[in-house]
Amino acid sequence: MPSIDFILPHWLYWGALVVFPLFAMMMARRKQSTGYSLPIGYMILFTGGLLGLHRLYLRNLWGLLFLPIFFGILFANAQGRDAREVESEAANVLNSAQRVITRLEPKLAGADERLAKLQAALDEAEEGTFAQKSAKKQLEKAQDTLVADQQRMEKSRADLEAARPNLEAATAMRDTWANVAYVAFLVICALVALDAVLLPGMIRRAREKLAMEEASTIASAGTLEAIEAEAAAKLAAIEAEEIKGDMAHIGTGWTGAIDRMSYFAGEFVSYWAVIAVFAYYFEVVARYVFNSPSIWVHEGMFLMFGMQYLIAGAYAAMTDAHVKVDVFYADWSPLRKAVVDLLTSVFFFIFAGTLLVTGWIFAMDATVVHEVSFSEWTIAYWPFKWAIAIGAVLLILQGIAKLAQDVVTVRNSLQGA
Repeated sequence: MPSIDFILPHWLYWGALVVFPLFAMMMARRKQSTGYSLPIGYMILFTGGLLGLHRLYLRNLWGLLFLPIFFGILFANAQGRDAREVESEAANVLNSAQRVITRLEPKLAGADERLAKLQAALDEAEEGTFAQKSAKKQLEKAQDTLVADQQRMEKSRADLEAARPNLEAATAMRDTWANVAYVAFLVICALVALDAVLLPGMIRRAREKLAMEEASTIASAGTLEAIEAEAAAKLAAIEAEEIKGDMAHIGTGWTGAIDRMSYFAGEFVSYWAVIAVFAYYFEVVARYVFNSPSIWVHEGMFLMFGMQYLIAGAYAAMTDAHVKVDVFYADWSPLRKAVVDLLTSVFFFIFAGTLLVTGWIFAMDATVVHEVSFSEWTIAYWPFKWAIAIGAVLLILQGIAKLAQDVVTVRNSLQGA
């Protein structure tokens, strides 16, 4: 299998974090069509063509043909990794045995001569003297060492003979599974390339089939006007439910401007989660299909989610989505809630202020020293550190807006009383 040595450029990473959310927000605000889209089809082909998702998008069951081929690649690569581990173990045993044999052969070759010299020294020593005892100990030690070296030599030679066939078998197995994976990859690439040519016609036929189904539905359900009225009623109900959601938290006046800014920030960074889907999809394919794991995907995504957590804090505060224990709070009246929020807001501003000061210090230090990551990707850290300060500013502004809204609630309640 070919390898993937792609490392995401820094400019592309930051560009995607800025441009993609804007594009996604624009697409989300467009009027949605019910038919099949050729650009979306090609996007799915490009991102999920190995799994046949482009055909499944068109409700074409031939897309299921891609799945066994893709999983066959994964299985072949898994078997290849197992064979590579066996090959590595056999190679280690082989190399270790060869090193032992290389080291012991000259030592054993001169062992007889050394023993003869020690024996001669023992014979020449006078009976009962210290020299005789020393020579005897040296001779016994040399004999024990010789026996141990001979045993190690025999074991190393046996390991060498056993490791050679294991290494050859593991190498052959690894090559076999690599060839299987490569052939399967070529087959699936050929299918994807063929579908890239056929996709416009497939889209056209899918649209025609959808039109026929809609015509059949109209014929069986009644007039077109009745169906459109029913669809409009359902759409109005959905829109009304959405209005009751996040937008219901947006106030008026200058506090409403802060709410809208928090809403925009939260919506903007929420689309980063979609980027993570594509990034981790790339990582899975690169790791398990091409045996080319990357470092930048994991690092880039956890840094991105860290920024998302910080910047979306104001949005969560605006929509009252932060985790809290509201066993008693949930049943209180708006006046009591506002009073409690006013009393506890001091803790909120202590936290947010500390976050701002700390984030500012971190960001300035990272900017001055041009701090980068320790991985081979070496992404600059100062934008992530500035996200701490930006998130704190947004959170403080949202806290001020909430404080003002609580003051208005208390004032109106007292005036009404």
